Amino acid sequence: MTQHLTFGQRCGRALKHWRTSPATARAAFPETTLKAIETAIADGEKIHRAEVRLIVEAALTPGMAYRGVTNRERARELFAHYGVWDTEDNCGVLIYINLAAHQVDIVADRHVGRRITPEQWQAICRTMTAGFASGNYHDSSLQALGELNSLLQHHFPASGERSNQLPNEAILL
Repeated sequence: MTQHLTFGQRCGRALKHWRTSPATARAAFPETTLKAIETAIADGEKIHRAEVRLIVEAALTPGMAYRGVTNRERARELFAHYGVWDTEDNCGVLIYINLAAHQVDIVADRHVGRRITPEQWQAICRTMTAGFASGNYHDSSLQALGELNSLLQHHFPASGERSNQLPNEAILL
């Protein structure tokens, strides 16, 4: 559902996204943080059956921002584009971070979405956004992934060896 914004709001939003560069994402998520995220995802996938992807986007294109594309819409688009929905047990989970919007969104495949409540997803998002507000991207991302892994382990415990269906490394857009 695209946001209904005034002309001034659309322009301001587009400008905010235009000013947030990929360098912002690289500064917030340096290589050491990306490797730690990859490890946390891989470790989690040893204790649960879900497949987790994390995507950090510095900003929407100014055109998308101007049109009022929401964080949720963008997350769903990336969920489809990166095939997070295409897992054996329908247990794909995408964590989408938009730095310009200061928002985190989680999109889960239908099997996971039926078991985990919106409040539980929101708690994980709040862990990240609270840390991000103080500039702590590394620890808050790892803490949120720990919370997510525990939640997924509770509902979808690992049941022996299985193949890794989605790459574990975070994506910077």
